[in-house]
Parts: sequence; C-alpha cells; structure tokens
Amino acid sequence: MRKSAAAGWILAVLLFGAAYLTAPAPPADTAVMPETEEVPVHRDADLTLAILDGGAVQTMTLADYLTGVVRGEMPASFELEALKAQAAAERSYVYYQLSKGRKDAHPDADFCTDHTCCSAFLSEASAKEKWGGDFLPWNTRVEQAVSATDGQVALYGGAPILAVFHSSSSCALSPPSSSGRTASAGDVWSGDLPYLVSVDSPEGEDSVPNYYSTVTYSAAEAKERLLSACPELKLTGTPDKWFGAVTENGSGRVETVSVCGRDMEGTAIRRIFSLRSACFTVSADSASVTFRVTGYGHGVGMSQYGANRLAKEGRTWQEILTWYYRGVTIGNA
Repeated sequence: MRKSAAAGWILAVLLFGAAYLTAPAPPADTAVMPETEEVPVHRDADLTLAILDGGAVQTMTLADYLTGVVRGEMPASFELEALKAQAAAERSYVYYQLSKGRKDAHPDADFCTDHTCCSAFLSEASAKEKWGGDFLPWNTRVEQAVSATDGQVALYGGAPILAVFHSSSSCALSPPSSSGRTASAGDVWSGDLPYLVSVDSPEGEDSVPNYYSTVTYSAAEAKERLLSACPELKLTGTPDKWFGAVTENGSGRVETVSVCGRDMEGTAIRRIFSLRSACFTVSADSASVTFRVTGYGHGVGMSQYGANRLAKEGRTWQEILTWYYRGVTIGNA
C-alpha cells in the first residue's frame, strides 16, 4: 500500500509538475472575521428622566415624557409628519440639555413641566379632560409620532442640537409680506449657532389662528410698564413724543426701538409689553400706544405651523427638520 501511494504521488508530479506541489490548501471550515465595535442604539423606553411637576419630582421614561410634551406643544390635529418632527425636535433638545447638566431652576430634576423654563407638558389625565371625545384618536397620533421616530435626533457635528421651536414665524409688516421667516439665534439671544439661522417659513395668515394681533395701552399703562423695566427713562410729555426710529434685522423683526432717545432692543419691548412676537409696528398718539404684531414666539428654529404646512405639501419629518435646522443630519442619539 505504501509503495502504491508513493508511486501515485510520483506520477502526479510527473504529469502536473511543480504546480501540484504548490497548490493552495483548501479553505478552513471557519474564517476568522475582524471584530467590529457595535454602535449603541438608544431607545426612548430605555432612558429614565426625573421630571419636576407641580412641586414634586417623578420619574418617567423618555417615551412617556415626549408623549406629554408633544401633547402640550403641538395641536394633535396637525399632520402626522409634523407631529413626528415635533417629537424628534424635542428628543434632540432633551439629549442636548442632558449633556449640559441640570438647570439651576430644578437641580433635583432633569426637566420640568413649566413651559417658561422647559417645554409644555400635558399629562394623559389633562389631555382626556381637554380633548374629551377626541382623546383616543388624537392621543394615538401623538404616540405614533413618538414611536415612529424612536431614538432619532437632529445632529450637528455628531452631537444632538439645541432644537428650539416656536408657534409661528413672522412676516414683515412694512412693507407687507405673505411669507414668514424664522430668526437666527443671534437675533434673539447672545450668540449664534450654525444650525439656527434665518430661513423662509411657508405658513401664512390663512393657516395660523391670530396670526395678526393688536395691543393697545393707555398712556399711563405704557409709562408704568416702561419705567418698571427701565427706571432711568425720561418719559416726558405724551406717548407720541416717546417713540422714535425703529430698525429691523434680516428676518424682519424689530432690532431696536428708540424710546426717548435711548435705543431699546425689540426683544425687550416685546417682553415689556407682552407682545406675541418681536415682529411689530408701534404707533402712538397723545393718549395711547398701539402695537400691531405678527406671528407668535421667539422665532428661532422650527416653526410649528410652518412644519404643518410643509407636511401638507408632502415633506417628511426628516425633511422638515433639515429645513429649519440647517446643516444637520438625522441619526440615533
């Protein structure tokens, strides 16, 4: 047997040459694959938050918190893609704020339900009372918006963004314009952010309740409000002598108003007189001061009514976010 095997080997070498000797070995049964690092996937149900509500801190999942915020911040009758955009924007805001630490206003909680500090929040019980017979279909839409965007945020440079939003963008009053425009972060606050720039917003007076508003104060009321905020003002004579030149920024909002020779920021005038936005005109006579205002909110980031209009036009929630937050990508938190 050994002689036969040896003879066969010699014959093979004679017939096929050196190629027989150098033929590659058959592949191993199992190949060793290089190890790859798994990217963690964040899910809303996996994150627990501490929420300050009415003086008491309670815990809830991010999914439950987002559901309450979307209920409180955006009409549930809006287009589903707009509701999804709202859910993803708020989720982005949550992760951004978590990276910055808790606010001084609530050191024992991640967020609160006070809309002047964090975001508006509508509990299930409150929603049932507010929506009545519409609770089931509307709440289902809100829950669907949250679950459909589970874990997804707007990212800039790989990090979740400060995804602020407002009700409706303003349009210029002088000259009149039918198209809205958001404000850049620097127009309203102390610094700019590359993704919070002024962009066109498609909502208009036909789709926004109370898009235009008018507020009138008596001379005594206006004087009291101005002096409470700025005691150093010299308000002499009648209101028609108080207000001077008005300047606007690139989005059509008031940048400064001259009041008795002092330039005051438009955002300050908005705050002093409780105006719905900083897009306004001011007129005064001997007895009163009147503001004509358009839009509602600070104007930075996503316009909720603009998002709804974009959704009606067929835009997806991802397209809505990249419309209002320029240069961002959509990905897992």
